[in-house]
Amino acid sequence: MAQSFLSDANAVAPAHIIEMAQKAASPRVAIARAGAPLPMLAAKEATQANMMVPVFTGERHMIEDEAAKLDWDISDYEIIEADGEVASGMAAAIACGEGRADVLMKGQLHTDAFMRAAVSRDAGLRTGRRFVHIFHITTPDGTGSITISDAAVNVTPNLDTRKDATGEVVKLLHKLGNQHPKVAFLSATESPIDSVPSSIEARDLCDWARANIEGADFSGPLALDLIISPKSVATKKLTDDPVAGQADAIIVPDIVSGNGLFKSFVYLAGGCAGGIVMGAKVPILLTSRADPPAARLSSVALGAIMAAA
Repeated sequence: MAQSFLSDANAVAPAHIIEMAQKAASPRVAIARAGAPLPMLAAKEATQANMMVPVFTGERHMIEDEAAKLDWDISDYEIIEADGEVASGMAAAIACGEGRADVLMKGQLHTDAFMRAAVSRDAGLRTGRRFVHIFHITTPDGTGSITISDAAVNVTPNLDTRKDATGEVVKLLHKLGNQHPKVAFLSATESPIDSVPSSIEARDLCDWARANIEGADFSGPLALDLIISPKSVATKKLTDDPVAGQADAIIVPDIVSGNGLFKSFVYLAGGCAGGIVMGAKVPILLTSRADPPAARLSSVALGAIMAAA
C-alpha cells in the first residue's frame, strides 16, 4: 500500500532559520482574515518567538474571539476591520502596498482570493517581476535542506517566469547563508531530447542562468535521481557535474511536478516546508490549512529574513 511509504516523523521548524529570523528586526505582518484558529495560533507563536508584529485584518469580533481562546492579549496590535474574504485580502495587501506592513500572510481565505488581492494593481505590490512561490524544505533533524520552485502559484510557467524563479531562489539561498548554491533544472532525463520538451527548456535555462546569475552553480537537464543521489551520479558517471547528487535547489517545469515533489519530501521524508512568494514589493506567505505549526513558523521566519533584506 502507498501508506507504507509515509513518514511518521513530526515536522520540526529549522532552528538556524528561526534564529536568523529572531536576529532580524521583527516585521509587521498583515494577516489576511486572521480570525480563525490556525492563522491566529501561527501569529501568536511567531509573535512570542520575536519574529513578527501582527497586523490583523478581517472581522474584529472573530479576531478577538480567537485571541481570547488562546488567552492572548492583542490590545497592543492593530486590527484593520474588513468583512469577508475579498475585503480582508485587499485590506491586508493594501496595507503592505502602502508601507503599513512589511509581510503579507494568508489567513482564513481561499488561495485564489488571497492571490487576486496580492496581484491587484490597487494593492501596489507589483514590481515588474513575476510572483514565484518557493518552498525551503528541511530534514527532520535540521541538517539538510532542499529548495523547490514553483509548487503553488504558477501552473505552467514559461521560460521567463522560470528565469525569475531561478533568480529568486538564488537570492533566498544567499540570504539564508548559502553563498554558492547548487541549482538543478528538473526533467525526466539528463540529455536534451526533442520528445521531452522540459529537457530542452532545462538546457536553455541552464545556459541562461550560467550567463546571467552569479554566485551559484547550475546544471540541467537532470532527472530527480541525478539531482539527489550521489550513487546514481557515480553509476551514470556524472561525477564531474558540480550540481549532480548535491543540489540545494530544484527548478521544476510545472506546478504538478513541483507540488508532487514538495509533498513527497514532506509526507515521505518528514520534511518541514516553509513557503514564501517572492517577486512582490513584500514577501508573501501562502500558508495552507494542511500545514503543521512548524511549517507555518518556518514560513514566518523566511518572511522575516527576507523582509530584512
